[in-house]
Amino acid sequence: MQINFEEAAEFLRENDCYHILTHASPDGDTIGSGFGLCAILRKMGKKANVYCSDELPKRYDFMYEGYGPQDFEVKTVVAVDVADPKLLGKNLEHYADKVELCIDHHISNTGYAKKLLVEPHAAAACQVIFKLLSSQKLTECDAMIAKCLYTGIATDTGCFKFDSCTSETHAAAAELMKFDIGAGKINRRMFDQKSRARIAVEQHVLGSMEYYFDERCSVASVSLDDIKRTGLPAEEFEGIAGITTVLETIEVGVFIRQKEEHKIKASLRSTGDIDVSAICAQFGGGGHIKAAGCSFETSIDDAKTKIVEAVGRVLAEMGEKK
Repeated sequence: MQINFEEAAEFLRENDCYHILTHASPDGDTIGSGFGLCAILRKMGKKANVYCSDELPKRYDFMYEGYGPQDFEVKTVVAVDVADPKLLGKNLEHYADKVELCIDHHISNTGYAKKLLVEPHAAAACQVIFKLLSSQKLTECDAMIAKCLYTGIATDTGCFKFDSCTSETHAAAAELMKFDIGAGKINRRMFDQKSRARIAVEQHVLGSMEYYFDERCSVASVSLDDIKRTGLPAEEFEGIAGITTVLETIEVGVFIRQKEEHKIKASLRSTGDIDVSAICAQFGGGGHIKAAGCSFETSIDDAKTKIVEAVGRVLAEMGEKK
């Protein structure tokens, strides 16, 4: 059931002992949403912990600096930036039918939670949480909350360059910057500074790029054998999909990663009018118009073939319309 901001605030005030769930393969928005909401709830006098199936990337550690789990028996389960319970990952899958509130911004949200605060026009889940915090006066914002929410917004908008970024997004970021969060430092860490391993990963991905349909589509992939052979850290492949669109002619970029023997994750990015969430929906996935993903239980080559064929059909349809 979709609820409004007032109802969501009432829910948070009335309940306690929160488990806050983030999605597997965590990014800046789910981490910022999780720890931002946790800090808000604790400041409201509530007990709250954050959970993720996967290890949190070290580059985000400034968002949970000083965080420590509290000891309590869970009473309330909230998911943030999780459009589908399948995205919780195997370590949290037992929560799938227990989520009481989901705060999200994905148009592809499956409506699995009992209550939904979903704003598809928001650029990030952190933007939704900021609006909830500020419009309903849940508590006073502080530097740590602001740092979490700003980082989620910045990372989910590609440092404010994606089309999903609106005047409301910029206004939210401007308000959060008032808390002396070091926005410039955050942006450099998120977008400019890279470890040697990350640079090596980008070189590998660029080197594996294949082009289709007169270079309108690019596909990069990494297999378990690639990771084993190169010795590259698997976690450094997270958030790499954007690099598939660097060539100026590309309309759809695809990054395919083999996570287990027959478990494949595909991330699609669009630079123009193509709705990649519609492509991913064909395979049980979803996301946003210009950034989406899906999973396969097959070989990496079979997954690649299926996605390339789906992209080809869309490009052909667009050509016919022109």
